[in-house]
Amino acid sequence: MNVRKAFFSFFSLVLMLGVMLPMAKADEEDQTTFLTFSKPVEIPGQTLPAGTYRFVLVNTETSLDTVQIFNADRTKLYATLNTVPASRTEPTGDTVISFAERSSGQPAAIKTWFYPGMTGGHEFIYGSREERKLAGDQKVVVTATSSGVVSGD
Repeated sequence: MNVRKAFFSFFSLVLMLGVMLPMAKADEEDQTTFLTFSKPVEIPGQTLPAGTYRFVLVNTETSLDTVQIFNADRTKLYATLNTVPASRTEPTGDTVISFAERSSGQPAAIKTWFYPGMTGGHEFIYGSREERKLAGDQKVVVTATSSGVVSGD
């Protein structure tokens, strides 16, 4: 009887994983990430007010370099942005965003976004004039989890 119970438990676990893993992969494929900002943040071409946003990769079959930013329920598209590949040496289990800290009351500008578990990320492309301004700004890295911001360097 114990062998039968163990087999049933093992089979149930395998079945659950078989159903759950494809769902997790769907989010990994387009790297859907929800980010909540307590203050306005700058992205190329505009400033997003404080709020929750959905960052999504566009058409992952042809390119991993185009990011769309929506409101949380995906009813409003704020931006479609080209990015360039960014890399880091060690992946983390959390979303990592780097900002350029701005002076004189300007909002922090998002520089890079890394999806959890990946060493490859996305560096946002700003215009040449804006890029020169950002180059002199201090870089701040923020790690976020589903429960909110957990650390900032």
